[in-house]
Amino acid sequence: MKRLENKVAIITGAGSGMGEATAILFGNEGASVVCMDIKNADRTASQIVKAGGNALAVAGDVSESEDWENVLNAALANFGHVDILCNIAGIAEATNVVDSSEEQFERVINVNLKGVMLGMKIIVPEFIKNGGGKIVNMASLSAHCGLMGLPNYTASKGAVLALTRQVAMDYAKNNIQVNSVSPGLIDTPMNAGSTPEMLASYKAAIPQGELGRPEDVAYAVLFLSSGEANYITGQDLLVDGGWCAH
Repeated sequence: MKRLENKVAIITGAGSGMGEATAILFGNEGASVVCMDIKNADRTASQIVKAGGNALAVAGDVSESEDWENVLNAALANFGHVDILCNIAGIAEATNVVDSSEEQFERVINVNLKGVMLGMKIIVPEFIKNGGGKIVNMASLSAHCGLMGLPNYTASKGAVLALTRQVAMDYAKNNIQVNSVSPGLIDTPMNAGSTPEMLASYKAAIPQGELGRPEDVAYAVLFLSSGEANYITGQDLLVDGGWCAH
């Protein structure tokens, strides 16, 4: 039996990178996948369907509560229930605390933190009604150790860690497990603008010597979303090639 047979998962950021890899993996593992993103969600959903899975694309901005209501309604209309929420959508902008504009700060916080909060706010009542559920939020290596030039991103991801722990405690008695995954440097479109020199410096800092693949993160999300993680809540799983240990 596949690990997510008969489960329905909402995955944000499903249009590219780690969200796309997670959505495709979940489809392969038997889940009906609701792919949410501001663009390319339909492309990911099509890949899942072509591979023989069930998927639905919903265009939406995670920082807008109305869009969250739309994605929940679409999931219920098409699949009848929701079992898993994976908050993977995120953005990053290189800057520093002096040069960052208020608009930049708010933009990053709105997607990376408010988007996670809204997803849980909208979906948790459905989990309570159904007797339980699983939530995996995307944090970051930057929530554990400082990275140069990412103050807004780092602030948002540190807050995601704290929010994950809090919601895990609030709803543990409702059989809702809430955990996070903290990727290190992953080969995604977010890092597409890195120069060869930047990539070389990243690799030098990683004990395993290479950037991770989106699939490496997807498998961590899969574990925390599966029945194998029924007794795990309020935890964070680093997927960083050993960076933090080093």
